[in-house]
Amino acid sequence: MASWSDFAVAEPTLADGIRALLQQYGPGMGYLATIRPDGGPRVHPVSPVFTGDGLYCFIVDSPKRRDLERDGRYALHAYPPEDNDDEACLTGRALPVRDPLTVAHLAGALHASPDVDWRLFELTVETAMLRRHGPAGALPLAATPFLPAYARTWRAPSPSRPTLAIAG
Repeated sequence: MASWSDFAVAEPTLADGIRALLQQYGPGMGYLATIRPDGGPRVHPVSPVFTGDGLYCFIVDSPKRRDLERDGRYALHAYPPEDNDDEACLTGRALPVRDPLTVAHLAGALHASPDVDWRLFELTVETAMLRRHGPAGALPLAATPFLPAYARTWRAPSPSRPTLAIAG
Protein backbone atom coordinates (compact mmCIF):
# COMPACT_ATOMS: atom_id res chain seq x y z
CA MET A 1 0.00 0.00 0.00
CA ALA A 2 1.06 3.55 -0.65
CA SER A 3 -0.25 6.86 0.56
CA TRP A 4 -1.82 9.08 -2.09
CA SER A 5 1.19 11.40 -1.85
CA ASP A 6 3.65 8.52 -2.38
CA PHE A 7 1.62 7.33 -5.37
CA ALA A 8 1.49 10.89 -6.79
CA VAL A 9 5.29 11.19 -6.51
CA ALA A 10 5.78 7.80 -8.21
CA GLU A 11 3.27 8.44 -11.03
CA PRO A 12 2.44 12.17 -11.20
CA THR A 13 0.72 12.11 -14.61
CA LEU A 14 -1.49 9.18 -13.67
CA ALA A 15 -2.29 10.73 -10.28
CA ASP A 16 -3.17 14.06 -11.93
CA GLY A 17 -5.55 12.33 -14.36
CA ILE A 18 -7.29 10.40 -11.59
CA ARG A 19 -7.56 13.47 -9.38
CA ALA A 20 -8.98 15.50 -12.28
CA LEU A 21 -11.78 12.98 -12.82
CA LEU A 22 -12.55 12.75 -9.10
CA GLN A 23 -12.67 16.56 -8.88
CA GLN A 24 -14.27 17.29 -12.27
CA TYR A 25 -17.36 18.83 -10.63
CA GLY A 26 -15.43 20.91 -8.09
CA PRO A 27 -15.05 19.10 -4.78
CA GLY A 28 -14.10 15.44 -4.87
CA MET A 29 -16.95 13.17 -5.88
CA GLY A 30 -16.90 9.44 -6.42
CA TYR A 31 -18.49 6.10 -5.66
CA LEU A 32 -17.00 4.23 -2.70
CA ALA A 33 -17.38 0.46 -2.71
CA THR A 34 -16.99 -1.39 0.58
CA ILE A 35 -17.48 -5.00 1.61
CA ARG A 36 -20.65 -5.92 3.50
CA PRO A 37 -20.48 -8.49 6.33
CA ASP A 38 -21.86 -11.16 3.95
CA GLY A 39 -19.04 -10.45 1.48
CA GLY A 40 -21.17 -8.57 -1.05
CA PRO A 41 -20.38 -5.08 -2.32
CA ARG A 42 -21.90 -1.88 -0.97
CA VAL A 43 -21.59 1.27 -3.14
CA HIS A 44 -22.33 4.85 -2.04
CA PRO A 45 -21.34 8.32 -3.21
CA VAL A 46 -18.65 10.08 -1.18
CA SER A 47 -16.59 13.27 -1.31
CA PRO A 48 -12.90 12.33 -1.13
CA VAL A 49 -10.50 15.03 0.05
CA PHE A 50 -7.02 15.50 -1.43
CA THR A 51 -4.26 17.14 0.60
CA GLY A 52 -0.53 17.39 0.17
CA ASP A 53 -0.21 14.46 2.58
CA GLY A 54 -2.86 12.06 1.41
CA LEU A 55 -6.36 11.17 0.27
CA TYR A 56 -9.06 11.27 2.95
CA CYS A 57 -12.77 10.74 3.38
CA PHE A 58 -15.14 11.80 6.17
CA ILE A 59 -17.59 8.94 6.76
CA VAL A 60 -20.72 9.44 8.89
CA ASP A 61 -22.16 6.69 11.09
CA SER A 62 -23.55 4.26 8.51
CA PRO A 63 -23.28 0.70 7.22
CA LYS A 64 -20.51 1.98 4.91
CA ARG A 65 -18.46 3.16 7.90
CA ARG A 66 -19.03 -0.09 9.77
CA ASP A 67 -17.84 -1.94 6.64
CA LEU A 68 -14.61 0.07 6.65
CA GLU A 69 -14.10 -0.38 10.39
CA ARG A 70 -14.52 -4.16 10.01
CA ASP A 71 -12.70 -4.65 6.67
CA GLY A 72 -10.88 -1.61 5.34
CA ARG A 73 -10.73 -2.73 1.70
CA TYR A 74 -12.31 -0.24 -0.68
CA ALA A 75 -12.65 0.76 -4.32
CA LEU A 76 -13.20 4.40 -5.29
CA HIS A 77 -14.54 5.14 -8.77
CA ALA A 78 -14.94 8.60 -10.30
CA TYR A 79 -18.32 9.85 -11.46
CA PRO A 80 -18.64 9.54 -15.24
CA PRO A 81 -17.95 12.74 -17.17
CA GLU A 82 -20.84 14.26 -19.11
CA ASP A 83 -19.04 14.30 -22.48
CA ASN A 84 -17.18 10.95 -22.56
CA ASP A 85 -16.80 7.58 -20.88
CA ASP A 86 -13.41 8.13 -19.22
CA GLU A 87 -12.86 6.21 -15.99
CA ALA A 88 -10.69 6.47 -12.88
CA CYS A 89 -10.55 3.92 -10.08
CA LEU A 90 -8.45 3.40 -6.96
CA THR A 91 -8.34 0.39 -4.67
CA GLY A 92 -6.65 -0.04 -1.33
CA ARG A 93 -7.36 0.13 2.38
CA ALA A 94 -9.19 2.82 4.31
CA LEU A 95 -7.35 3.47 7.57
CA PRO A 96 -8.98 5.33 10.47
CA VAL A 97 -7.07 8.56 11.17
CA ARG A 98 -6.29 8.65 14.87
CA ASP A 99 -3.93 11.63 14.96
CA PRO A 100 -5.98 14.43 16.61
CA LEU A 101 -3.97 17.18 14.88
CA THR A 102 -4.67 15.77 11.41
CA VAL A 103 -8.35 15.27 12.25
CA ALA A 104 -8.67 18.79 13.69
CA HIS A 105 -6.83 20.39 10.75
CA LEU A 106 -8.97 18.72 8.07
CA ALA A 107 -12.20 19.17 10.03
CA GLY A 108 -11.46 22.89 10.41
CA ALA A 109 -10.34 23.40 6.82
CA LEU A 110 -13.43 21.62 5.45
CA HIS A 111 -15.94 22.91 8.01
CA ALA A 112 -16.83 19.41 9.23
CA SER A 113 -19.53 19.85 11.84
CA PRO A 114 -18.67 18.69 15.35
CA ASP A 115 -22.39 17.91 15.76
CA VAL A 116 -22.22 15.06 13.21
CA ASP A 117 -20.93 11.60 14.11
CA TRP A 118 -18.24 11.30 11.43
CA ARG A 119 -14.85 9.62 11.35
CA LEU A 120 -11.91 10.46 9.13
CA PHE A 121 -10.29 7.73 7.03
CA GLU A 122 -7.16 7.88 4.92
CA LEU A 123 -7.52 6.01 1.63
CA THR A 124 -4.25 4.26 0.85
CA VAL A 125 -3.58 3.16 -2.72
CA GLU A 126 -2.90 -0.41 -3.79
CA THR A 127 -3.95 -0.02 -7.44
CA ALA A 128 -4.80 2.94 -9.63
CA MET A 129 -6.44 2.90 -13.05
CA LEU A 130 -7.18 5.60 -15.59
CA ARG A 131 -8.92 4.77 -18.86
CA ARG A 132 -9.48 7.28 -21.65
CA HIS A 133 -12.08 6.23 -24.21
CA GLY A 134 -11.71 9.28 -26.45
CA PRO A 135 -14.49 11.48 -27.80
CA ALA A 136 -16.39 8.53 -29.26
CA GLY A 137 -16.86 6.94 -25.85
CA ALA A 138 -16.69 3.29 -24.90
CA LEU A 139 -19.10 2.23 -27.67
CA PRO A 140 -18.32 4.43 -30.69
CA LEU A 141 -21.00 5.15 -33.27
CA ALA A 142 -20.25 4.28 -36.90
CA ALA A 143 -20.21 7.97 -37.94
CA THR A 144 -17.68 8.95 -35.25
CA PRO A 145 -13.95 8.59 -35.91
CA PHE A 146 -12.66 5.79 -33.73
CA LEU A 147 -9.75 6.44 -31.40
CA PRO A 148 -8.45 3.42 -29.50
CA ALA A 149 -8.99 3.39 -25.77
CA TYR A 150 -6.01 4.15 -23.60
CA ALA A 151 -5.59 2.57 -20.18
CA ARG A 152 -2.92 3.10 -17.61
CA THR A 153 -2.66 1.15 -14.36
CA TRP A 154 -0.35 1.23 -11.35
CA ARG A 155 0.12 -1.17 -8.47
CA ALA A 156 1.89 -0.37 -5.21
CA PRO A 157 5.46 -1.63 -5.42
CA SER A 158 6.34 -5.15 -4.43
CA PRO A 159 9.72 -6.78 -4.98
CA SER A 160 8.21 -9.33 -7.36
CA ARG A 161 6.02 -7.25 -9.68
CA PRO A 162 6.24 -4.17 -11.94
CA THR A 163 4.30 -1.01 -11.02
CA LEU A 164 3.07 0.42 -14.31
CA ALA A 165 1.26 -1.02 -17.30
CA ILE A 166 0.01 0.76 -20.39
CA ALA A 167 -2.56 -0.83 -22.66
CA GLY A 168 -3.94 0.48 -25.87
